[in-house]
Amino acid sequence: MKYGEFIKHVQSVAQLESREDAERATRATLETIKERIVGDEAKDLASQLPKELGEYLHGREGENGQAFSMQEFISRVSQKEGVEPVAAATHTRAVFTVLRNAVTPGEFEDFQANFSNDYAELFPSSPISMANG
Repeated sequence: MKYGEFIKHVQSVAQLESREDAERATRATLETIKERIVGDEAKDLASQLPKELGEYLHGREGENGQAFSMQEFISRVSQKEGVEPVAAATHTRAVFTVLRNAVTPGEFEDFQANFSNDYAELFPSSPISMANG
């Protein structure tokens, strides 16, 4: 999936008004993912994403992720993105949904394994069709 396509899907799924809003939501979510998951897993995830998106996940290789709750995750995304936590949760869900479609099923499972059960509501239950994007 190309960068523009990824951002367009995030904008559509999150029902954001502009591409810039979708880029901001994607960046805030990916930077928070980088803080939360094991650094090498972030690198693996980045390897399957467009270079522009992968850059947000680099920088913690060889480090463990920080264990923090879903509420803390949303709070961090909210602060980075400059939106209310309710909006940040919606945007995070959209990014996770597009991620599921952008990487291999095995990589998405590895990524999801970095999160505790309290994050379940952020993860899509199944891939969505983006053929008509």
